[in-house]
Amino acid sequence: MKLSDFDFDLPEDLIATRPARPRSAARLLVATPDKMTDAQVHDLGQFLSPGDRLVLNDTRVLPARLFGTRTRDSAQGQVSARIEVTLIDPMPGGAEWRALVKPLRKLADGEIVTFEGGLAATMVRREEGEAILRFNMTGAAFDAALDAAGQMPLPPYIAAKRPADAQDRDDYQTVWARRPGAVAAPTASLHFDSALLGDLAAMGVATTHVTLHVGAGTFLPVKTDNPDEHKMHAEWGEVSEDAAAQINATKAAGGRIIPVGTTALRLIESAAGAGGVAPWVGETDIFIRPGFEFRVADALMTNFHLPKSTLMMLVSALMGHDRIKQIYAHAIAQQYRFFSYGDASLLIPGSEKPV
Repeated sequence: MKLSDFDFDLPEDLIATRPARPRSAARLLVATPDKMTDAQVHDLGQFLSPGDRLVLNDTRVLPARLFGTRTRDSAQGQVSARIEVTLIDPMPGGAEWRALVKPLRKLADGEIVTFEGGLAATMVRREEGEAILRFNMTGAAFDAALDAAGQMPLPPYIAAKRPADAQDRDDYQTVWARRPGAVAAPTASLHFDSALLGDLAAMGVATTHVTLHVGAGTFLPVKTDNPDEHKMHAEWGEVSEDAAAQINATKAAGGRIIPVGTTALRLIESAAGAGGVAPWVGETDIFIRPGFEFRVADALMTNFHLPKSTLMMLVSALMGHDRIKQIYAHAIAQQYRFFSYGDASLLIPGSEKPV
């Protein structure tokens, strides 16, 4: 297995920079081992059965991208530099955050970056190319200041094409987002709206919420030619006692467990054991690639992923390397839109519906 095994050519114009409207109007490619069906997300119920259970990630994306100013004295007087900060995750205590800073070389330890609305951060130290920043606010005051000063942290391939705007505050958040902490959205979930959720509930498809705070590391490229040498980023998650019980009951009754998004899938597989899913809380760096044995997930709803990414390896593990190449070739030929604001796929490694 080599990194190049997960590469493919993607036309630039298939990278979506805005989502479909309404959300459930996005296209949906339903794929089994021997069949592909072109549909739309609002058709999802046609491919599910009463007793199936969707697992939904209820993390809430923070407006984690900040633009501020660093000022220092020089022989020519005060000089300023524009500093861009993307928060990654909080350190114990809540006042300090790991962050990506651009340009990091223009910020010395001890210097202060000021943002809108009185928010400010002191550069504490560097760790492996990241900054540790101490903010002048914590708790509710910090949350309010961040909400006022921050922008949605759009993925690099969207941010390179256009800046985030007010519309992204709604577009880049799921309708069931509840627990703040993510710096990237669980993007397959962005296709759901209240009407679709109501239709699925009416036909007997159940839902369970879990939490995985998606980190900026989800966009980090794989840099090793041998994927086994890649170190995954860790993300905090929780499967509650109720969520574990619901998933186990569905499995016992013969229903299918279908995570919506790779984040929900990675979390429930982290919590899986020989006796089913157990209540679980902590950080996971699970790396799902070909050869992985799935214990919980029976199918997966997910968007179309970056070439040579860990998520391409995950869907290859689920469907098989050759089959996922066929699925992606079909998606490109049929002009599906790719990545975070793009279209969706429903990947079913077994039969399309339980008999």
